[in-house]
Amino acid sequence: MSHQPRFTFSLGSIAAIAALVLAGLWVSAAESNGNRIVVPLSDPSRPATLKVHLVNGGITVKGYDGKEIIVEPRGHDRESPESEGSGGMRRIPQTATWLTVDSENNEVNIKTDALHQDVSLNITVPHHTSLSLSSINGGEIVVSDVEGELDVNNTNGGVTLNNVSGSAVAHSLNGRVKATFTRVDPQKPLAFSSMNGNIDVTLPPDLKANLSLRTDNGAIYSDFNVQVQPALSLQAEENGQGAGGKYRVQAEKTLHATVNGGGPEIQIKNFNGNIYLRKGK
Repeated sequence: MSHQPRFTFSLGSIAAIAALVLAGLWVSAAESNGNRIVVPLSDPSRPATLKVHLVNGGITVKGYDGKEIIVEPRGHDRESPESEGSGGMRRIPQTATWLTVDSENNEVNIKTDALHQDVSLNITVPHHTSLSLSSINGGEIVVSDVEGELDVNNTNGGVTLNNVSGSAVAHSLNGRVKATFTRVDPQKPLAFSSMNGNIDVTLPPDLKANLSLRTDNGAIYSDFNVQVQPALSLQAEENGQGAGGKYRVQAEKTLHATVNGGGPEIQIKNFNGNIYLRKGK
């Protein structure tokens, strides 16, 4: 198995790099409106995998008909308090974007070491690409026109999945989760969760699924023909055997239901916010 090396770039800190060709991975960076890192896949006939983990910044991923993964970073210098020793001098912004890009066997990993800088990424990928995306602060995560296994996690920002296919596990701690599917993989999981924000999911009209829905502080809406299962359960107390036994009737906090006769389970869990389960057209 061939190993492709790691490249670390400070985009925006150099005047120009015409081209680097090494072990099948080439990168171009220019001091223009769009710095670009172009990563050819080792086998374009197979689906790709992209993993992006940011501390500060947003991630936008869009599928296209090409065979390469194209990364366009945007660095935004974060403001900091004026130093006591500056003597009124003007602060010079540091806009360099430090990225580490690893590529091997159709898997591309992108990380940044810029802990004190917002680094937003616009990434273009082949339509058949699985994604693992996460961000902590500073932006939204948006995915469009991609088919594959999607694992998306945003701590302080929303998650939006537009016109996607396959499977998804999407979570936002402080933000909205919105997803629109053209097709779902019945063999793979679908799960959506948020702590503070609405969850709005649109699924194909012929969907067959078992639903597990819960919101602690909100309401649940759907235009599917949802068959809701009983929410009350009868449980015997620990010492409740025999005619004189004690029983407890307990209300289930999670709503269980089926759509179109049932099928694979779809989980949607919210704490502060509504749940909208929409029928696609």
